[in-house]
Amino acid sequence: MTGMGATTPLGADVAATWEALLAGRSGIAPIDAPWAGRLPVRIAGAMYRDPYDEVERVQRRRLDRSQAAALVAAGEAWADAGPPQVEPERLAVVVGTGIGGALTMLDQYDAMNERGRRAVSPYTVPRLMPNGASAVVSLMLGARAGTHAPTSACASGAEAIAVGALLIRAGRADVVVAGGTDACLHPLSLGAFAQMRALSLRNDAPEQASRPFERRRDGFVMSEGAGMVVLERAAFARSRGARVHAALAGAGVTSDAHDITLPDAEGQVRAIEEALRDAGLSGGDIGHVNAHATGTPQGDVAESRALMSAVGGHPVVTAAKSSTGHLLGASGAVEAILTVQSLKESVVPPVRNLEEIGDGIELDLVRGLPRKADAEAALSTSFGFGGHNIVLAFTRV
Repeated sequence: MTGMGATTPLGADVAATWEALLAGRSGIAPIDAPWAGRLPVRIAGAMYRDPYDEVERVQRRRLDRSQAAALVAAGEAWADAGPPQVEPERLAVVVGTGIGGALTMLDQYDAMNERGRRAVSPYTVPRLMPNGASAVVSLMLGARAGTHAPTSACASGAEAIAVGALLIRAGRADVVVAGGTDACLHPLSLGAFAQMRALSLRNDAPEQASRPFERRRDGFVMSEGAGMVVLERAAFARSRGARVHAALAGAGVTSDAHDITLPDAEGQVRAIEEALRDAGLSGGDIGHVNAHATGTPQGDVAESRALMSAVGGHPVVTAAKSSTGHLLGASGAVEAILTVQSLKESVVPPVRNLEEIGDGIELDLVRGLPRKADAEAALSTSFGFGGHNIVLAFTRV
């Protein structure tokens, strides 16, 4: 991994996001929109900086918000990587999303109903299609080795990185820009998740609402953002003298075939074990885990059991969503970046709002202040509705 880029509720780039995470700050705030008052959930994690402010003015009407966020994060990652001088036919793009351009679809539907069909933007289709973010990144970079768009709910960003590694291993590309994006803070999406009782109802204490692994957790907090990385074939990176952040040593990809929304620890265990085998590691080699940990009562317990079964209780564990909220399809990519930052700097951020560890949670969780942890290998876990389990294994270079 030679490049990293992100835009999150904590910061407009990787450095700002990492600094805020180490400081234990929260990106969750009341929703500043007139429609929020009619919802049971009135808090969310909006991006720290509007991504439309960072793209060219002519692009703004052509891009869904999720696509603009992907461009911002991809631009940062590409610049951070060098950028690589690679033939277009050896450069691929993989950008996952859980929801895609739903804001565009909803807004344009309202425009048509209110002002007629001629009010619908001619850019509606490319803005709403789920592969739109991957397409606009490939256009920006001139990538011609393939443009892919995994849609595996909250595991989409992590699966995009796993697919990027497969493309390189298969000889299809020398460089892959991979990651995830989602931006759909809207009354329909928030109301739908609320109807499932999946969201925290701590409207009066936004910064305390996201509580992974905490005894009084009551659901996740919906957020938006994007995370992108640059993956390179090791020999290609060496040949150009690239700075390497970490090695993507392995990936585990499994599915539960269990329930559309309920987690299955057994499927998570298989994904962790597959990632370890792929990386040539054992559970004892893992010094740190950046857990998926959304803050739902059932999900956190299932993940704790899976981690204890597959790697044991020794790794130092954090949960970034306690500060960022849940970035949906972007979460796996952003958390992969944060996992690499922990490896590079030998420090693990704290789990915010962790006052009392919940029943059934037996992990070594970081509380209060960041903890020094000189890990040589780390895992980033991502799980999504539909039974998608993605685990990425990183090693220090």
